[in-house]
Amino acid sequence: MCQAAATRLAELGDELGFRLTVTDVDEAAAAGDVALRAEFGDRLPVVLLDGAEHSYWEVDEARLRADLAG
Repeated sequence: MCQAAATRLAELGDELGFRLTVTDVDEAAAAGDVALRAEFGDRLPVVLLDGAEHSYWEVDEARLRADLAG
């Protein structure tokens, strides 16, 4: 699910002009940052827009397009 979301977001980024940043919460936890895993671990993948949670489990493409346009 995470790979599918990242792929679609990369495509949308190319189309809509935003930069996708991917963070692997398992890698972050292994490096000592357990906060991300604790916060998002049960809802992965999570899409953040300007640092705020936008959607989880799936990319809500219609809402993302609307929010980026507004």
